[in-house]
Amino acid sequence: MIQRNIQNSIRRAMSDTPVVLLNGARQTGKTTLVQELASASGSRYFTLDDAATLGLAAGDPSGFIRNLTGPVVVDEIQKAPELFPAIKLAVDRDRRPGRFLLTGSANVMTLPRLSESLAGRMEIIPLFPFSAGELDVHPESFVQRLFDGTIGKAKPVRSKDDLALRLVRGGYPEAIQRTDSERRSAWFASYISTILQRDVRDLARVDGLHALPNLLKLLAARTSGLLNLADVGRDAGLPHTTMTRYLALLETVFLVHRLPAWSPNLGKRLVKAAKLHMVDTGLACHLTGTDASRLRDDRTLLGQMLETFVVGELRKQLSWTNPQTTLYHFRTAAGSEVDAVLEKPDGSVAGVEVKASDTVGTSDFAALKELREQLGKRFITGVVLYTGDNLIPFGDKLWLVPLPVLWAP
Repeated sequence: MIQRNIQNSIRRAMSDTPVVLLNGARQTGKTTLVQELASASGSRYFTLDDAATLGLAAGDPSGFIRNLTGPVVVDEIQKAPELFPAIKLAVDRDRRPGRFLLTGSANVMTLPRLSESLAGRMEIIPLFPFSAGELDVHPESFVQRLFDGTIGKAKPVRSKDDLALRLVRGGYPEAIQRTDSERRSAWFASYISTILQRDVRDLARVDGLHALPNLLKLLAARTSGLLNLADVGRDAGLPHTTMTRYLALLETVFLVHRLPAWSPNLGKRLVKAAKLHMVDTGLACHLTGTDASRLRDDRTLLGQMLETFVVGELRKQLSWTNPQTTLYHFRTAAGSEVDAVLEKPDGSVAGVEVKASDTVGTSDFAALKELREQLGKRFITGVVLYTGDNLIPFGDKLWLVPLPVLWAP
């Protein structure tokens, strides 16, 4: 089993919090991980994918929770949100840490039936597909280096796979095991079908979701681009209200996510356009019919997928290193961009720009320089990740950095 870098975060949360929710897309390894944790801690394990267990839990949630003794793991909790009020009552009676370890394949905090709050009683920990460092069997230190000023001392790792293959493979455990591209494509097709036909329909409680597969393909073609709901809705033939609802459903099951805009003005952050990213480049490549050969030949498409890959890797690393750090994108008035802006609660900021090129010029640092000038001392580090080999200082607090440093130990 590949070691998950989030494990220590889960153990720390269970040491002082009554309820811990491991939340993430289907087939990211949640069940394998919690079964291992349950075995190590002696917790009882229940899965709501089992029809009999689901029937008991949904039919008498209070009785189901009341009869549980000792620490327990409940897998796929989104199938029975009625359990949350019962868990709240149980925790209010006994607030021992680590009582409940839950997993969810949908963002349960967005579900309308979740009427009882577990605020102050539950910690939510995201689980993503495998990170590049996990696949290379080491923890990454890129985010830490951005903020502690040691990015110039990083040493790139020698990649086992070429970049195009890394992108089309993605990080889902089942997909990376399939070396045959056709078999991997078959898995992605089955995965998407299962989520859209079962999970999304269960959440929406309606059958009229026939436009979702086409919408998902349209969104995959726009990954790493500014999100314009009107344009996407027009291309998909969907009214604005339906488009908004469908996008929220796809976010709820962790297929896509929005990267909000950063601005020094907090109010403007709420009105500036977000960027849209697929949660996994393997999934995005499958939906757009892109193979490794096409990526190597099409630099524009490579840049698009590479940006989504980098943003995804940063989200993964933040989940276990700096979970309170917020991820944004930044766009100047002139239209130049910083693909990822990381802001810590103390206001310190680092910027990451992505270039699918072996050569980078001064103009590629323009947006990072503007960000640096706006922030002054709050600006810690700015890097341009590129496909070349040399790590080079590029001015005050600015660095040109080979892409493999992103997942270097």
